[in-house]
Amino acid sequence: MFTIYVYVLDTLADWELGYVTAELHSRRFFKKGAPNISLKTVSCSKKPIQTMGGLTVVPDCLIEEIAVSGTSVLLLPGANTWNDPKHGVIIEKADELLSAGAAVCAICGATAALAGAGLLDGRPHTSNGPGFLEMVSPGYKGQSFYIDKPSVADDNLITAGCTGGLLWAKQILERLGVFEPDTLEAWHNYFSTGEPQYFYALMQTLPSGNEN
Repeated sequence: MFTIYVYVLDTLADWELGYVTAELHSRRFFKKGAPNISLKTVSCSKKPIQTMGGLTVVPDCLIEEIAVSGTSVLLLPGANTWNDPKHGVIIEKADELLSAGAAVCAICGATAALAGAGLLDGRPHTSNGPGFLEMVSPGYKGQSFYIDKPSVADDNLITAGCTGGLLWAKQILERLGVFEPDTLEAWHNYFSTGEPQYFYALMQTLPSGNEN
């Protein structure tokens, strides 16, 4: 079973998480025999946070409750509040998780937090465009590993820019192995183009009687 920890903080960018959390929670396109998924929100306190869209989220657990295991996945969303020093604790936990082989998936402002801690200095990664990380993370030294793409997967580190949420979700789902490959491809094609043929292709990839 995979445990997905979604870090929540004030001004969280709701839309960046939408594709991946919806699919992991609903299991609507999961393959038969897909591993079980436990989805938990986590924060530095149990105090409710308010997203950028004005939604209130009450964290399920605290950072110290995160299991450091190869079956743990940490999702770090964008937000306007990453420069608050209190978030340094989750970045330390991200470092620990990466070292343990767990997946850490960061998007938008969360990539700047990783960059500021030196976690992107030696691994392929992306963010909100060339020059962004230098601008917001003065200690960043990973320029030679920067890839100008919407989302970049490097083994257990998956990073994305603010417009890369769909590809980021695809790469996370691929790492977890919860979709059949043709289902994942049709899913990504449909949501990235809106073309109806990809919707029908997606439906055709699902096993008959799939009740997930």
